[in-house]
Amino acid sequence: MFENLSNKLEKAFHTLKGHGKITEINVAQTIKEIRRALVDADVNYKVAKSVTDNIKEEALGQDVIASLTPGQLLTKIVSDELTQLMGGSAEEINIKGTPATILISGLQGSGKTTFTGKLAHFLKSKGRQVLVVACDVYRPAAITQLKVLAEQVGVDVYTEEDNKNPVQIAKNAIEFAKSNNKNIVIIDTAGRLAVDEEMMKEISNIKTEIDPSETLFVVDSMTGQDAVNTAKTFNERIDFDGVVLTKLDGDARGGAALSIRTVVEKPIKFISTGEKIDTLDVFYPDRMAQRILGMGDVVSLVERAQQVFDEEESRKLNKKIRKNQFDYEDFLSQIQQIKKMGSMKDLVGMLPGMGKALKDQEIDEDAFRPIEAIILSMTPYERQNPDSLNNSRKQRLAKGSGTDIKQVNGLIKQFKDMRKMMKVMNKMSKTRGGMANLKNMFGG
Repeated sequence: MFENLSNKLEKAFHTLKGHGKITEINVAQTIKEIRRALVDADVNYKVAKSVTDNIKEEALGQDVIASLTPGQLLTKIVSDELTQLMGGSAEEINIKGTPATILISGLQGSGKTTFTGKLAHFLKSKGRQVLVVACDVYRPAAITQLKVLAEQVGVDVYTEEDNKNPVQIAKNAIEFAKSNNKNIVIIDTAGRLAVDEEMMKEISNIKTEIDPSETLFVVDSMTGQDAVNTAKTFNERIDFDGVVLTKLDGDARGGAALSIRTVVEKPIKFISTGEKIDTLDVFYPDRMAQRILGMGDVVSLVERAQQVFDEEESRKLNKKIRKNQFDYEDFLSQIQQIKKMGSMKDLVGMLPGMGKALKDQEIDEDAFRPIEAIILSMTPYERQNPDSLNNSRKQRLAKGSGTDIKQVNGLIKQFKDMRKMMKVMNKMSKTRGGMANLKNMFGG
């Protein structure tokens, strides 16, 4: 979602190209362009001015060392300022208490129920016993949606479909959790408008009665500066503990992520980047700043990989690679695990420089589909014996997978190239010791 902002910041830094040092004159135009880029991204004007004033003051007070250009130095300064603007460091969710109770609040359509399911998945993966609670008694599909998500995640859901009192449902759910060994209770509430006094009073009453460990405000980042204003209103009424930004994979300008911490003075704790249940990330201001500036986010990429790559499977794969026994079964397994990590566009954005390199190209989310179809059309023998694919087998694979012979040959070539690379890596590993392998790459 920060593509437009990233491009404009890159142009701003470009104005310093060719200069040997930072001066009052050459930095003025750059700062002006940075401020314009932030305002265009829907960042609050006062926030944008304050940040750029800080950047200018910091830049003019520094000498450019021999190993850096003025543009590189300013990029570092801007990265530091954006990090501070968004909170400086990550803040963990408070899950203390028996049970720890998390109250979810937000506007209609902000993605609260979906986030409830994602948070349940996130906490369950950390060994917690989670109960989700349906306190939206107004939207007909809300309870059904939460039940579907709970089943998908594998957690229990508490409902009282004949009870229209959200405060009482929440209190009853907590008692149920205590007697059923649940140590986390996540309460999904109805969406409400900030101008709806009755609904605002209801969420306030729920919080007063249950005294949650954590109150999170879920906001649709696509709404831009309006999201910041709404967050401010909600915070004045319920004094929430943290913000969740949803739909961060959309085409919004990004101003909410950059402004909300300063305006509301509450941390962003999570960001959500898709509909899949595992597309929820802890918010790290420094990583987000680096992504905005096209520097990638390799740490988050590795963490995602660690979540989906099975440690035992990684060991087995590593052993096969060392023996040059990597086959199509292994290839298919790796593709399926990579797909679990999120959208290709999001993953590419985490690679340093790749977002900029592919900014004008469409990322095909179905790029793996023909590859999977071809491999799945193979017999078990063919998958385990890659060199067995003669012309007649290739023709059968093309027909069986709905592809053509060119695509089959392309896959075979890619696979052979990969095996060659693995063979070289094995030789280097034996001579140098400790050459990075797939296990190390993916934290398995």
